[in-house]
Amino acid sequence: MTQIRDAGEAHSGVPWLHYGVAGVKIVFVLAVFRLFSTPFSEKMLGEQWLPMPTWDWAVASVTPLLLIVLARRPTDWAALSGEQTILRIALVFYLVYGLAFAAFQGEKVLWVSVAASLAGLVAMGLLNREESTHGS
Repeated sequence: MTQIRDAGEAHSGVPWLHYGVAGVKIVFVLAVFRLFSTPFSEKMLGEQWLPMPTWDWAVASVTPLLLIVLARRPTDWAALSGEQTILRIALVFYLVYGLAFAAFQGEKVLWVSVAASLAGLVAMGLLNREESTHGS
């Protein structure tokens, strides 16, 4: 009976990961669109419709970190092996934008984005190292 319960628990967390990955991808695409819509509207229409991203960028940068933290179990992390590239791209993009605008424009709220991106990249590295030691 414990073997059946353990086997069921091992596979119970995996189905929601697809929704989590889709959510991270959607938020990333919206964040990139949001970033480029400000200069586009200013150049094409002569006025800036939206200010440059600040707090919304910080919120968007937390989404990959949440997915990584929630998928820290070895079975869940193995299921995300094909999606690690997009997670890494999103985290680096959030980090670069957050660092540039926090340092050069004085947007203090973007330090949250920098911290979340760094934490996500570190967590990915640790989980990948843990996965490689378990796989050997």
